[in-house]
Amino acid sequence: METGGCRMGGAGPGGPAAITLEELDGLAEESPDSAYHSHGSSLEEEAAERMDDEEQERLLSYWQSVGRGHQVDVPRDMAEPIQQLTRNNNPQERQSIPFTLIQRKEKLGDLLYEKRHYGKAKWACIKMKEKQYEQSICLGFMKLMRYICEQNSSGLYLGITVPIVTIVHTNEAQSAMSQAVTVAYYLPEVLQDQPPHPFDSDIIIEEWPATIVYSRSFRGITNEDSIMREINLLAAILESPELCLRDTFIIAGYTNPAAANRHNEIWFLQRP
Repeated sequence: METGGCRMGGAGPGGPAAITLEELDGLAEESPDSAYHSHGSSLEEEAAERMDDEEQERLLSYWQSVGRGHQVDVPRDMAEPIQQLTRNNNPQERQSIPFTLIQRKEKLGDLLYEKRHYGKAKWACIKMKEKQYEQSICLGFMKLMRYICEQNSSGLYLGITVPIVTIVHTNEAQSAMSQAVTVAYYLPEVLQDQPPHPFDSDIIIEEWPATIVYSRSFRGITNEDSIMREINLLAAILESPELCLRDTFIIAGYTNPAAANRHNEIWFLQRP
């Protein structure tokens, strides 16, 4: 092992031990002093690894507990991505998806909806079709987490962008929701030209065209009932809902699916 430099003295039972210049030439590579520091470093590294493992177990246990509430199994191989995402979960480092605000519709000081323009961009997308919407977004989000957390051709942590969005479909009467959804992650600006290739073949990189969106915020869980309620509410508020697609909508999530009081938005997409 290389030491950080030549130490001219070491602490021992008899006090400081002097090393003569002549003795330096014959000094063993692993002196008692360097062995002490090597052993000390080893103990520190072992303690750090133990704490790292304990943190992984604690976070995995929490996500597994949340997953059971949604009838979702969180596998052990999610421990590292969960830990990495948690450590990098600094609100100041999250990149928001850029858009241009066109209009804010208010009534008596309350924001009813916003009309926005989103530019053409690349997204990492995964199609899911579980029995329940909550299962689909949890499983889809876990797959995207692996992609974000180094399981990609760059081998790098890609960074979090918000919101994570889910495309949902209804019948023409907007009375029932399809089980098939698409969970999507907006690629950070620096990766838009050359997105890293996902190791998971289920994840597809798609380029979405520029879109006009009508957005309304809501909080809480997202399931079939709450989504249909928000769709019908925004449809009633819009002056010209016929300008939007009637069977395709987007749920934008600004907090992860494990959060209790989520910040969400319902998006209506204006027809091309």
